[in-house]
Amino acid sequence: MVIILGLGLLVGIILALTGAGGGILAVPLLIFGVGLSVAEAAPIGLLAVGMAAALGAGLGLKAGAVRYKAALLMAGSGILFSPLGTWLAHRMDNRWLGVLFAGVLLFVAYRTFQKAQAEAIESEPGNHQAPPCIRDAESGRFVWTTRCARSVALSGTVTGFLSGLLGVGGGFVLVPALQRYTDLSMKSVVATSLAVIALVSASGVLSSTLAGHLNWAIAIPFCGGALAGMMGGRLIASRLAGPQLQKGFAAISALVAIGMIGKSFL
Repeated sequence: MVIILGLGLLVGIILALTGAGGGILAVPLLIFGVGLSVAEAAPIGLLAVGMAAALGAGLGLKAGAVRYKAALLMAGSGILFSPLGTWLAHRMDNRWLGVLFAGVLLFVAYRTFQKAQAEAIESEPGNHQAPPCIRDAESGRFVWTTRCARSVALSGTVTGFLSGLLGVGGGFVLVPALQRYTDLSMKSVVATSLAVIALVSASGVLSSTLAGHLNWAIAIPFCGGALAGMMGGRLIASRLAGPQLQKGFAAISALVAIGMIGKSFL
């Protein structure tokens, strides 16, 4: 119980310092710390990430930063495909599921490091083409087109499938997708992605609960620790956040991914 609570506390601190994307380390911590399989750890990690995302989404809604129509479309398509991911997770060999998770973790590490480097030199790679989803200059709302709806829905589909399969919130898919396909500010991108993560995670957790795949004896102390760690981490986040912290997170994620690959074949 103490170990589970401590692991949850660590995840909460990581979430506070790095954002919802940091929750991807929840599953590896449960695998190495508690001895769960990827399929067993996934819904617990998803619950912890979903709770953190719900908190952030609530703050975003209060500030008017969430684009709720885009969030509902992404979440709707994600919710449709989340059960498929859960179904597949419990039928795949745990070794290959671990390798797949490690591959996703390596991708997240690469993207995080790349973003941290761009922030360090105060330049972001630009996209000179007009995105599919553009806001009306007067109302500030999206001008919905078939291309816009398709791009947004596809992003939600990938997020939902991966959340069910691996127990990841999908922020590493949603944030780049919203940046690429919309003209939203970064504040709205983050707030909208958190709303999608919260909704899709809730669906995935419900699906796992109904199927009997969620171990509440582990989930309750783990998520309790995560909430405590997140609240404590928020007090120091502003002083520690920055490119160096993101690079550190990327390095840890890469090492954990390598460890998961090693564990899968040993």
